[in-house]
Amino acid sequence: MAIRIPHRFHTWRSLPHWRSRIVFWSGGTLVGLIAALFAILADEAQSGFRQVVTASPYWPLLLTPAAFALSVTLARRFFPGSQGSGIPQTIAARQLTDDTARQRVVSVRIAVGKVVLTLLGLACGASVGREGPTVQVGASILHAAGQASGRHYQGVILAGSAAGVAAAFNTPLAGIVFAIEEMSRSFEQKTSGLVLTTVIIAGMASLALLGNYTYFGHSSATITSLKDWLAVPLCGLGGGLMGGVFSRIVVAVARGSGRLQAVAKRYPVLFAACCGLLIALLGLASANTIYGTGYREARQLLEGASDVPASFGLFKMAATILSSISGIPGGIFAPSLAIGAGIGANLSALLPGVPVSTLVLLGMVGYFAGVVQAPITSFVIVMEMTDNHAMAIPLMATALLGYGASRFIGTEAIYHALSQGFLSNHTEAAAPAGHRCINLGRIARSGSSRIRSRVSVQAPSLSC
Repeated sequence: MAIRIPHRFHTWRSLPHWRSRIVFWSGGTLVGLIAALFAILADEAQSGFRQVVTASPYWPLLLTPAAFALSVTLARRFFPGSQGSGIPQTIAARQLTDDTARQRVVSVRIAVGKVVLTLLGLACGASVGREGPTVQVGASILHAAGQASGRHYQGVILAGSAAGVAAAFNTPLAGIVFAIEEMSRSFEQKTSGLVLTTVIIAGMASLALLGNYTYFGHSSATITSLKDWLAVPLCGLGGGLMGGVFSRIVVAVARGSGRLQAVAKRYPVLFAACCGLLIALLGLASANTIYGTGYREARQLLEGASDVPASFGLFKMAATILSSISGIPGGIFAPSLAIGAGIGANLSALLPGVPVSTLVLLGMVGYFAGVVQAPITSFVIVMEMTDNHAMAIPLMATALLGYGASRFIGTEAIYHALSQGFLSNHTEAAAPAGHRCINLGRIARSGSSRIRSRVSVQAPSLSC
């Protein structure tokens, strides 16, 4: 009597099955190692700039505008597609069906330029973060790994994005949630296992270099009384409205056709230098606190330090807007968390008796949810970064209120809104035979959500 071997056993023994896993595993390892090295170099870049500012607070008046001009020149000439956060490019890459067009937003060349120019910005005072760039770098590496294998694999860009977030912050759960809520806006069962595996491997590679750490350390903030709960609507609505204002300004400048936009398009290098000069002036006005990611100031506020000026939140927000619209490569993840911390500290004046650290923590998640309009990602990433699971429910409620407040003023999700600019620059080629992809409602209307409909045959033929 012949023994029938299950089909699943043959699948596990097949070469294509293991080839796809080797692509994801090797790519995840590389993403984790590069993310860890990027983090180390970013810290060194900011440390070097602080030494310059300590020598003379007036050096940024010369250094920052010159660096902004150089960064935009290099980005436009040698690394087009590396400008800005990197997350909008990654979202666009998932929607583009033509591989040539996709190469213009995710590639090894762009990944190299993204790292180098983001480090240049941090070394010269730009109010940017490395987390968004790490997402684009992760997507570029996984996409290149898939191409090197000679095949296209569904989910490589999604997996690279998730691995980038997980490795950048040491937040594996946030990486997975980010991939589902922000990148794909749906749960894709076919690729969920590979995304999870890639995140695990990237996280392990990062831990091998950086060790097991919590980004902001352990926060002991908690809510113990009914009065403390008033901080939830205050930080949720206040932070969400401010986050919505930030997004609206950045998207309006990117999409607009006014005088400011005309100057930025006609004289991009001069415009970037002017943005750098304004940031240097803000640095002088804020006692040099608005430069870089804002990590040090946010952590000080979480720990109850009083030497961060009250103007930090608003000045940091202005500096981050200028950095975002200047055209230099750099993300908004970490600066947004720092801005939220500053706003939370300001709101503490309205609730005397409530621990300032509680309002700072809630301010971070409220503002961040207002900016990115991804409430689940917002509370998960803040909870993991502060190692404070006791605040899970208040963080959830604040993130939801922040998201609602941002939507109330008619703000679009910033990453998806900005991704339309990259999509409009490329004419998509016809999908290959056996695969047709239909996208409805590509441009989200104000106050309405995107509707995406996909009709696929032979899904593995498209790498997305």
